[in-house]
Amino acid sequence: MKVNRFTLGPMLLSLLGAVALVAHAADDVTASTPIPSNLGNAVVKVFATLRLPDPYKPWAKQGPQDITASGVVIEGHRILTNAHAVLYASQVQIQGAGAGDKVSATVEAIAPGIDLAVLKLDDDSFFANHAPIARASELPQIKDAVLAYGFPTGGNSLSITKGIVSRIEFVAYNYPTSGLRIQIDAAINPGNSGGPAVAGDKMIGLAFSRLGDAQNIGYIIPNEEIEIFLKDIAKGHYDGKPSLFDELQTLENPALRTFLKLDRSVSGIVVHQPYDDAAGYPLKEWDVITRIGDTPVDDQGMVNATPDLRVSFRYMIQKIAHDNHIPLTIVRNGKPLVVSVPLIVQRPQLIPELHGEYPSYFIYGPLVFSRASAIFVSFLNNNANLMGAFGYMGSPLVTERGAMPSAEQQELVVVASPFFPSKLSEGYSSPTALTVASVNGVHIRSLAHLVSVLRDLKDENVVFEFANRSGEAMVFPRAQMVAATDGILTDNGVRAQGSSDMLAIWQGKGGK
Repeated sequence: MKVNRFTLGPMLLSLLGAVALVAHAADDVTASTPIPSNLGNAVVKVFATLRLPDPYKPWAKQGPQDITASGVVIEGHRILTNAHAVLYASQVQIQGAGAGDKVSATVEAIAPGIDLAVLKLDDDSFFANHAPIARASELPQIKDAVLAYGFPTGGNSLSITKGIVSRIEFVAYNYPTSGLRIQIDAAINPGNSGGPAVAGDKMIGLAFSRLGDAQNIGYIIPNEEIEIFLKDIAKGHYDGKPSLFDELQTLENPALRTFLKLDRSVSGIVVHQPYDDAAGYPLKEWDVITRIGDTPVDDQGMVNATPDLRVSFRYMIQKIAHDNHIPLTIVRNGKPLVVSVPLIVQRPQLIPELHGEYPSYFIYGPLVFSRASAIFVSFLNNNANLMGAFGYMGSPLVTERGAMPSAEQQELVVVASPFFPSKLSEGYSSPTALTVASVNGVHIRSLAHLVSVLRDLKDENVVFEFANRSGEAMVFPRAQMVAATDGILTDNGVRAQGSSDMLAIWQGKGGK
């Protein structure tokens, strides 16, 4: 089942992939539960004004949206909260529990993949009376009591609710990032995102999500993931979590084991498609990964991280990786081998996430071009009819959804919006969401390449062909398209013909 996030705006569901807020248990906090005396002062309310991108009007942003979340004071005069609470924020403020004044903050570091962010305050005097709380160095145990602190909607005062640890897993967060996740049996309310979860007298993680409309299933980001994030940003920038992106399959089927000529004593997970097919890449198809470091891998690709915790073998990457490599023991053609496999921080995608960026664009006559992104293709999400129609016509927005870029196809270029009103488009159907295949017979590799091709054209006409089995080609008089653009921008209140990177190419700086 999917983890779904609360929608903070029309595009946020697809932008972030799942929402998050946190634990609100039905049970009251009992007097028998120890509560650290300084915890209330360490929890803050976060106020953010978001300006999300508008992928279908890439020259503009969506209207401002005011949201609230929670946060917690950590060492270094900083506030820890969720990335989804401050991603695309034009203004951030925090307020202590029981305080009247708000303090302006800036986003110091953000990791949308693992949904964490660090805020710095404009006025450090706030921390004189708001000390950080201690963080536990070990994972909690199943059935441990948990207190969730935060500021859910429905009131202004600090909320403290109770639950227990139900499950600990290593799962996907926001692609391509995976990590440990703790499930607690507490309901979730908007506004709790970023609040601390406490077991005993120490913080065990940060509340961040819920499972759709399910009751009493909430999630927190454990301290182990928080420490990895804080260590990464300590050098001044965030790199991300390295991982393996090879396609794998389990070794549970008896016929598969016979095909691979494996003894019953061999257990592991099978490499179905290596991340890289280059000759020097250490993993090959049909390799069986039997150990990661010194830890045995079972036939479902799981390991015993502790005597009581069985998780995906990929969890061990963050425990034993060195110099962005991981040692694996494999069986190839019946023989054991030890290989060192390079790790990847980001798996390149032909249709990537924006991750806090705004889309680049370029306007040419009545046409608006942009890069295809995950937020752009969100119009296909949960719409079987549209998905079927685009699949039938062979649109790369469907057929290439998980593909990686190549030298010949670095990204997909789409028509982002309907035609601007113009006589030049008379008789043509709206090309919205069509993928550009070629211009005057030149295959288009990227948005930058498209702009450079249009810039250098000398032909009388410009001919756009699209990557689909139906539809039409579009022919325009080139000189009239160029001449009409300024008037179209003025008539429609668009300030610039393109984003700054595309304008630099249009004005003669690279783009090939």
